[in-house]
Amino acid sequence: MTILHSIILSIVEGVTEFLPISSTGHLILASKILDIAQSDFVKSFEIIIQLGAILSVVVLYYKKIFQLETIKKLIVAFIPTAVIGLALYKVVKTYLLGNIAVVIWSLLIGGILLIILELWYKKKVRDIVDIESESKLPSYKQSFLIGLAQSVAVVPGVSRSASTIAGGLLLGMSRKSIVEFSFLLAVPTMAAASGLDIVKNYKLFTTENLLSLIIGFVGSFIVAIFSIKFLLGFIKKYDFIPFGVYRIVIALIFLLLIL
Repeated sequence: MTILHSIILSIVEGVTEFLPISSTGHLILASKILDIAQSDFVKSFEIIIQLGAILSVVVLYYKKIFQLETIKKLIVAFIPTAVIGLALYKVVKTYLLGNIAVVIWSLLIGGILLIILELWYKKKVRDIVDIESESKLPSYKQSFLIGLAQSVAVVPGVSRSASTIAGGLLLGMSRKSIVEFSFLLAVPTMAAASGLDIVKNYKLFTTENLLSLIIGFVGSFIVAIFSIKFLLGFIKKYDFIPFGVYRIVIALIFLLLIL
């Protein structure tokens, strides 16, 4: 992996981390396009640089994320993901990460489901969302169910944010509320995922590799700040159907060109 590769992947990560289009899936596809071999270090790189994007949430939401009620609900939401993620870590790292076919089909099926969900949501709730009001935290029961939905995203291409957003919409939350809770939930989720990977693969991080990680971390942090602000502005006017369409288009392109 070259320095240029690190910069490109950091931009991809920063742009896609909080959009319901799968950052991990896009990193794997980008690596394929750039002809970067899916070595153990590259797989770890794709996990760890997400910490940079997550740091942007801490910076933008530092007042809210450290409130006791927020912390308690994030813990409740994090539990199912932690249990399932830890149990399936070896399977995911060995067989799913870097698997182009898994990513493409996850993007395609996820895009279709996202569109169906949005159409149902509009009909069921009639899209009544008070965008100007403060977002509300989910209940403890909702938090747990959202965390359960998030755990599906251990499969590359599914998208952590898409899973949490879908879970929140199904539970009747407003778009703004679930999007912001999805931002917050990313902090313990990705911090734990990155921490686990660092502990298990610390021997991979040579001096040369550390430079790539630092570049990836900083780049994803900067780009993610703009991505968060974009998504918050986007949901004031639009729904998530465009993201569903985008997922389907990208999946079909790679199906035609690669598979």
